Amino acid sequence: MSVTLALAASEPEGEGPSVIASPLPPRLPRWPLLIMFGLVPLWWLAGAFYLIWPLCGAVLLALLIVRGRVPLPPATGVWLLFLALVLLSAIQLSSPVSLLPFGLRLGYYVTALVVGGYVYVYARERADPAAALVPICAFWFGLVLLGWLGVLAPRFELTTPMEMLLPAGLADHPYVQDLVHISAAEYSELSLNPIYRPAAPFPYTNNYGSAYAMTLPCVVAFTMLRRRGFLRWALLVSLPLSLAPTFLTLNRVMFVSLGVGLGVLGVRAALRGNVRVGASVVGVLVIAGLTALVIPVAELINNRVESSDTNSDRLSLYVEVIRRIGDSPWLGYGAPVSVDTVTAEVPVGTQGQLWMVMFSHGIPALLCFLAWFVIVALRSARARSAPGQWLAVVPVICLVQIPFYGMAGPTITIAFFGVAVALALAEREAGLRRVDRAHPSRRRRAVAG
Repeated sequence: MSVTLALAASEPEGEGPSVIASPLPPRLPRWPLLIMFGLVPLWWLAGAFYLIWPLCGAVLLALLIVRGRVPLPPATGVWLLFLALVLLSAIQLSSPVSLLPFGLRLGYYVTALVVGGYVYVYARERADPAAALVPICAFWFGLVLLGWLGVLAPRFELTTPMEMLLPAGLADHPYVQDLVHISAAEYSELSLNPIYRPAAPFPYTNNYGSAYAMTLPCVVAFTMLRRRGFLRWALLVSLPLSLAPTFLTLNRVMFVSLGVGLGVLGVRAALRGNVRVGASVVGVLVIAGLTALVIPVAELINNRVESSDTNSDRLSLYVEVIRRIGDSPWLGYGAPVSVDTVTAEVPVGTQGQLWMVMFSHGIPALLCFLAWFVIVALRSARARSAPGQWLAVVPVICLVQIPFYGMAGPTITIAFFGVAVALALAEREAGLRRVDRAHPSRRRRAVAG
């Protein structure tokens, strides 16, 4: 950690310049992150998971402001430009009713940046980078727990306290209703094998799969950074337990994004000769393969696809976005809209973050959105350690998911969390390499000792 030095305002007669160390800014606490991520099952039961998320972000922002002297993670300027374009696109909203969902989505985008900045600073200031991953590991346990709720009690649903507290007109809004009325799983009667697909704490099972794929590298990285302790062993036990609810989501893009992430991880490990990373990839694949022998996930996915119009509905929505964006390419339409020109029941501008950003906020906003993920993917890829390489695939997984999964919710904050630790760890490793090059004798003495 660097100490900022400043020359004294005056120098005593006959003495050299005195140097005064400016006080270090206070360290950021971890408890707000633990409350935000670790208590997700409670927020979900209260119907407040989605609504409280921006409020937690506001608390983190206040702590950052009070602290001062906050180093910003790479590509922050790109995301700020994206936020400005999102805000400007509000002039395109067709009715005041659209302001609430617009404000919530903007709140999620801002919260993601705040959480990313907070975690980035926290990770940089700790000698043990695993400490920064504890809140996301706590979220992982909640994800696994609620996933099993979807398996064991798939019909569970609840009118939540938040749903009862909201005004009737607001609680009945389709978007808000999905957020405050909770259910453990999604169910499709059209499938050849009707199955409840775990979704909690999210309203849609695709969100569950998206969050799982983003969180898994963080959990594996923690087990590599911490070689002992109860939390490490609890995570190792939870990894195979997590596969049953995850497989039963039948999320095709989740499997593809994880496959791409593991492929990138394996290639990097081979190029760098990192046996530890390669062994961890093989271990994950073996466990997943054994689970697939018990749960016929490929057959279930094929039956679901054959008996539904999910592919044609998505394609019709994508074509409609491309057709309509030509009339408003710079700022979009402010939000997804319902039209009668497609067979899908969901609005145009949904079924994928890429299409939502393009349709709602315009092509420049989309370019900024994608640019952020590309930049942080390249920056975090510089990590050489096994935990750093695992964390570096989080933005890669996100880039695969963006055309198909929506992220305008807590899931994008999960992505920023993992990326922030990845960037901090990559920078730390780069700094150590620079020290080694400048003072090679230190490494020789350390090895000799």
